Amino acid sequence: MEVLGVGVELLATFTGFGLLVGILFGFFGMGGSFLVTPALLVMGYEPNVAVGSGLAFVFGTSVIATLKHRDLGQVDYKLGGLMIAGTTAGIEVGKVGLEHLQEMGLADSAVSVAYVGLLGAIGAFVTYSAVTGGDDGLSHDAETATDGGEDDDIPAVARTIQSYRVWPMISLRGGVTVSLWMILLVAFATGLLSGFLGVGGGFIRMPALFYLVGVPVPVAVGTDLFEIVFSGGIGSFLYAQSGAVDLSIVVPLLAGSALGARLGAGATSLVDEDDIKVYFGVMLLLGALAVAVRQVGGYLGVDVLDTVSLVIILGAALLVSGAVVLSSVRELRAEDPAVDRSTAD
Repeated sequence: MEVLGVGVELLATFTGFGLLVGILFGFFGMGGSFLVTPALLVMGYEPNVAVGSGLAFVFGTSVIATLKHRDLGQVDYKLGGLMIAGTTAGIEVGKVGLEHLQEMGLADSAVSVAYVGLLGAIGAFVTYSAVTGGDDGLSHDAETATDGGEDDDIPAVARTIQSYRVWPMISLRGGVTVSLWMILLVAFATGLLSGFLGVGGGFIRMPALFYLVGVPVPVAVGTDLFEIVFSGGIGSFLYAQSGAVDLSIVVPLLAGSALGARLGAGATSLVDEDDIKVYFGVMLLLGALAVAVRQVGGYLGVDVLDTVSLVIILGAALLVSGAVVLSSVRELRAEDPAVDRSTAD
């Protein structure tokens, strides 16, 4: 039996994976294509299909979250517009680069190596920060969720960048003033990654907006998601023109993500993200490991390593999303002792 041109088992796999990624997306404010695209590569899809479908998934999951952040006043439309301009150029350059590499037969290796390096570096940084108690800029805590833009809340690197008064200077939400060229540079770099790797760029751009531009974390998250709506939409449209967006992949992923995103978003009001940052870092590291295992399997001709790689990716999503749900349940029980009594009865 087939639905949307794929078997029921594969359909269920995509829907379940979308649910897990949706939980992560709702909780961390990131699109999740950094897990989806390598998973599709491991499953044997062509690089352009994996990238294009990943971007289409990002577009769908980012729309609802952006509307929520807009209601909370956490979207800087001026910053978002500038990011969209820079990202659009970056996506086109990244797409052209990927297509050239694909013609040369190097696209799969290039995308995989880039994923290993990028996810590994960010995952190591986040994990180290979480274990040592450092601030990695991924928390939405009330202590940083202010629009005051106090210097104590701005990372040292961002303060240094803001000190360079390269005209024209742009004023942003949170009392931040920064050079237009810095904003465009960050936008172009993340757009390049979006077009080349099929990622929405959220897991890179949001920390970049905080660490480099210096906007408050909630504004960085909301504005990042606003930009992802456009970058994901533009990227998926460009790939769809060449037939690289597979709806049999995207539709079930979005179906699962729609529920997962609600669960993840609800968890943000219950769980302190500081308690789970280490899991997020481990998830990125496992994503890097999965792609590395797949590449080694390809070079050595060991097909079983492809299966091992897919298990690692699915396990990473299950591990972190499960931690989010369990932490939420613990917080609910701590807030309402009646839950424990009813469970005991």
